[in-house]
Amino acid sequence: MQQSSIKTFLKTYLDLRKDKDNELATVDSIRKGVEFKGANLWILILAIFMASLGLNVNSTAVIIGAMLISPLMGPIMGVGLSVGLNDFELMKRSLKSYFITTLFSVTTATIFFLISPVAEGQSELLARTSPTIYDVFIALLGGLAGVIALSTKEKGNVIPGVAIATALMPPLCTAGYGLATGSAAYFFGAFYLYFINSVFISLATFTGVRVMHFQRKAFADKGRELKVRRTIVFVVILTLCPAVYLTVGIIRDMLFQGSANRFINEQLSFADTQVLDKRITRGSEGAEIRVVLIGEEVPEASLAIARSKLKEYNLEETRLTVLQGKNREELDISSIRAMVMEDFYKNSEERLQQQKQTIASLQNDLEQYRKFDELSRRIIPELKVLYPNVQSIALSQALEQTVDSLRTDTVTLCVLQFDKQPRESEKAKMTDWLKARTGAGKLRLITR
Repeated sequence: MQQSSIKTFLKTYLDLRKDKDNELATVDSIRKGVEFKGANLWILILAIFMASLGLNVNSTAVIIGAMLISPLMGPIMGVGLSVGLNDFELMKRSLKSYFITTLFSVTTATIFFLISPVAEGQSELLARTSPTIYDVFIALLGGLAGVIALSTKEKGNVIPGVAIATALMPPLCTAGYGLATGSAAYFFGAFYLYFINSVFISLATFTGVRVMHFQRKAFADKGRELKVRRTIVFVVILTLCPAVYLTVGIIRDMLFQGSANRFINEQLSFADTQVLDKRITRGSEGAEIRVVLIGEEVPEASLAIARSKLKEYNLEETRLTVLQGKNREELDISSIRAMVMEDFYKNSEERLQQQKQTIASLQNDLEQYRKFDELSRRIIPELKVLYPNVQSIALSQALEQTVDSLRTDTVTLCVLQFDKQPRESEKAKMTDWLKARTGAGKLRLITR
């Protein structure tokens, strides 16, 4: 009984078919997004220019804006849909559009960075050259969200969100930057990220189409249907093989980085010595952990013990290089400078935030003084008419604290100086008038 209730509950809340739109309308919507001619292509070119400019000046807001107007998702989702529907014609159109959009995007970005006066790569630009396993998950989850959103009656604003999250445009712009500056590392790193994102968005679209049981394309000629299926499977395998290989490489690099960092934290932690800088590399020439120590020199025997424990972290083939004391001439000055600048930047950021809070508080206090000063000036003419004996006025806001209960309340204080002290009835009238005139909820009148 309980199992049946849980099944009913899950089916009620998680059934995708409940909100499913007309299947033909969904397929038609994705098909229209595949075509890249005229306006669509010009929008893409302008969006690439915007994103390149945003990367050039390191403006996240401009990059996000460019990704919102970019129509890049169309051909990529079209590939996934074509595989799910066994539609070879749609696959050919989608792949053709994909290659055209990629070519135009990289060419546009290259032209921009060739004529751009700013030649140095900014942080947002650099971030698009180092793909991680998280990029794979983001592309997969974003693609699933996209195809589910497109297949529902209420489309919402999911597609723009997917376009931002999967970040297809920044890698293309960075690839253009790599071509413009002659940097192979920038070009291949960024293009690698773009390819990974594209493949896994397509894979997510295919998965969504199959989970939601979209009707596959029917063929009258079964022989042709078999041929089309084989062709699609061949193209899919051809596309997925490099992506799988690259993804495995990403996972291995991530595991290696994690193991190396654990080794440094656990085995290179010595009393009176601090790790100033660390560099973890893994390439064709082998793997290396390069550490700069500062403080009391660590004996070679202790370092030998640390090296012997590399195998415990699956780092048997990794070379450990420790720079300290006697080999100071080998220290990487740029690394030390980078570490110092990073600490300085973090401390400066903290101090800047504290100063901003202090300034905001002082500005608020100053605004209160200005408010009451201006209010005093405005009511002086009225006071002269109503109470000719008034010589001076002082308005301010104060915190009133009850001694017994320690309850704090805000109160407006008004100090009036007279030639002749007014009667109590006149003071009551003055208090009521001042409350109405100043808009104060609580007012204390002090007369002299």
